[in-house]
Amino acid sequence: METTALSTQSAPTPRPADATPVVRLSDVAKRFGRRHVLDGVSLDVRPGARVGIIGPAASGKSVLLKLVCGLERPDRGRVEIDGDDVTHWHEEQMLPVRARIGMLFQNPALFDFMTVGDNVAFPLRRRGVAEPEIAARVADRLRAVGLAGSERKLPSELSGGMKKRVGIARATIARPELVIYDEPSAGLDPVTTCKIYDLIAADQAATGCTVIAVSSDVAALATFVEEIAFLYRGRIHYRGAAATLRDAPDPVVRQFVRGDLEGPLE
Repeated sequence: METTALSTQSAPTPRPADATPVVRLSDVAKRFGRRHVLDGVSLDVRPGARVGIIGPAASGKSVLLKLVCGLERPDRGRVEIDGDDVTHWHEEQMLPVRARIGMLFQNPALFDFMTVGDNVAFPLRRRGVAEPEIAARVADRLRAVGLAGSERKLPSELSGGMKKRVGIARATIARPELVIYDEPSAGLDPVTTCKIYDLIAADQAATGCTVIAVSSDVAALATFVEEIAFLYRGRIHYRGAAATLRDAPDPVVRQFVRGDLEGPLE
């Protein structure tokens, strides 16, 4: 599978280290009924960073991503995107913000009644891009994810890994400044998992976009991201370099990453 980025993209321009964070969560809390999913989460993601989020099942990882995209609203705290406080912005205000965000959902969420080409083109058509440019960019993006010539296929004709690649093509075709991946390798075999991470790494290197990725496959995620945040009991329990995660000083983190049966993790 090819992992080259769009041929029309130019090299990314580095941003200064002290630039405003692309994402800033400040003391964010969210509950559903009596269940507190997030309870005082604070997280900064700098421009061009690759940040992974891990944690036990039902620890609020996907909810955190939805807060960033404005698909959920916090019960407490503040959400900032590129320095703008969007915590209480209504749907119409959020539209231009979401136009700068690409998201791959845990389920690729492809439209079954649309062809692969139309699925990938969907974000561009919503922006009113001219059809000749759409056709060219869809062809480029499908070539980049190893699915050249698949424009007329339906999602039902694709394997799970192919659907993920179509989802990545759709999430990145509008060249967003921020790309969010929710379980990009869920349900995939190890070889396909490696190909998926190679693909998103190549795209990030080519565009300089900021990436936040949630994954249960900690080992695979750690090969791609620079930093990892561990979400536990509604809080960011740990944040550090991906390369040293297994030797984290926190025993909860070490137990989770190593898969030890004994330890403080319930």
